Amino acid sequence: MQCIGDISEEVWQDCITLFLQTGMCCDAAIITNSPPWLLASYPEGNLLQLTQEEIQILLAREGREKLFLQGITLAGTKCLLIRDNLYTEGNNTMDLRTKGQSRGSQAVTVVQIESVYLVVMGQKGTEGGPLNLKAFEMAGYIKEAIHQHMAHF
Repeated sequence: MQCIGDISEEVWQDCITLFLQTGMCCDAAIITNSPPWLLASYPEGNLLQLTQEEIQILLAREGREKLFLQGITLAGTKCLLIRDNLYTEGNNTMDLRTKGQSRGSQAVTVVQIESVYLVVMGQKGTEGGPLNLKAFEMAGYIKEAIHQHMAHF
């Protein structure tokens, strides 16, 4: 049986492209909690600059309550944690909002898909609720694509 890490970068890039085509987000990345950490990202986006340390803090199962107090940095951008259901069965999402930016804040959603995570940043004006719903919906499509891909091997 193949593992998700064996899925090509091209497949992950297709997932990113698909999400960006929804018009709701301006940036997206697919990350994992082990090397290579960043599996795919929008080449013109900021999430391309996500660091290993940022990813490890974001995905850590321990000490999550301090994320509400300290916030999270993603690709050098400080974010406030709004809702954390990343490790809640049946939901597996997290909502954040960028802060302290002159261009206004943006909603960010992280959704778990098997052993990878989709990180999406909404367009200016996109609210967190609709972005979360769209990310959760897209995660379903990606999960199906993963299973179809793995069935061919």
